[in-house]
Amino acid sequence: MILRLFLIGVVLFIIELYAFQAVKTLIKLRWMLISYQILSLLLFVFILYSFTQFDRSVGQTQQTMFTMGLLLVIYIPKIVMTVVLLGEDVFRLAAGSINYFIDNNSDANFLPSRRKFVSQLGLGLAAVPFLSLIYGIFEGKYNYKVIKQAIHFPDLPDAFNGFTITQISDVHSGSFDNPEKISYAIDLVNAQNSDMILFTGDIVNTHAKEMHPWIETFNRIKEHEYGKYSVLGNHDYGEYVTWLTQIDKEENFDAIKNLYGQIGFTLLLNEHTFIEKGNDKIALVGVENWGKNFKQAGDLKKAAQHLSKEDFKILMSHDPSHWDEVVQHDEKHFHLTLSGHTHGMQFGIEIPGYFKWSLAQYVYKQWAGLYENLGRYVYVNRGFGFHAYPGRVGIMPEITVIQLIKGEKLA
Repeated sequence: MILRLFLIGVVLFIIELYAFQAVKTLIKLRWMLISYQILSLLLFVFILYSFTQFDRSVGQTQQTMFTMGLLLVIYIPKIVMTVVLLGEDVFRLAAGSINYFIDNNSDANFLPSRRKFVSQLGLGLAAVPFLSLIYGIFEGKYNYKVIKQAIHFPDLPDAFNGFTITQISDVHSGSFDNPEKISYAIDLVNAQNSDMILFTGDIVNTHAKEMHPWIETFNRIKEHEYGKYSVLGNHDYGEYVTWLTQIDKEENFDAIKNLYGQIGFTLLLNEHTFIEKGNDKIALVGVENWGKNFKQAGDLKKAAQHLSKEDFKILMSHDPSHWDEVVQHDEKHFHLTLSGHTHGMQFGIEIPGYFKWSLAQYVYKQWAGLYENLGRYVYVNRGFGFHAYPGRVGIMPEITVIQLIKGEKLA
């Protein structure tokens, strides 16, 4: 732990040196430069100190999220400046080497002077993530978007043509700090008037008690004609803190499972149920968390026991890596999988229908929106809440409305 903090400190110190190089090419007043250095030092010490105070028996708190937000707001812009100036230093070193060794101009300075416009460019580029991260903390994290997605299935039972499903995921109630905004989001959920609502896991960050202040609010999610169902996410198992005893961990896990019932959702634990409409039915399958790099409690075979390939199946599985690694290859043909988990990293660029990018795509093949392989679909919800970084930039919190359509999709 100490070695890790030391290495982080060294990297941050190098970043600070480069950032100061950019600042001092534009600011000439000595008192302003000294003030900048003092403020940077104080923030640097505060961030390092805050991380040393992290208590793994408690887990994430509002204080740790504040520290993470501060770290990103301060150092991502400075990293941008560092990259720009480091690139210039590579150029300066190459130019100096050519000038000194090839042109034999030993009288000139080995390194050309740093150019003011490069520092200005670095500062200008750094302003983009700085302002974006600030916006993400104060506005973006509650900027809910309702995303509607129609999905076509040739073998959808006739009675379910036009059937609508609202999906929410990754609530992370322990991160909330604005009751008015959460109440507004619940109003958005209810306004969709879907036939059924599905919740694909992560009701808390770690502890069941995180949800207690929000139970009444989430109980305002109205009854849906064809039910309210849920599954567990990786955070619901309490894996990311150190527990005093195994009994404490188990009691917390039981309490978290009970939370879903307390807000009116039926929790499916490696099992399935049938949704009946008219003379037709579809199978709703729910597995516990299964992640390539996370807890693998999901048992697809158990959950789908006695179901056939011909049964129309909707699967709830929190982590989309389950679909990528297992579900899409399963011989029982799961028509539609609903997942969450990635949050789209809560940071990216998205122009709906045209372009989306996030660091999440380098970790997960399916990270936001709809994906298809041989008639099998997975939809990855971008998440209702937020975790670690207390904000969202570009990838906004999502309420999904999926409409099932019978037939082939028109080109």
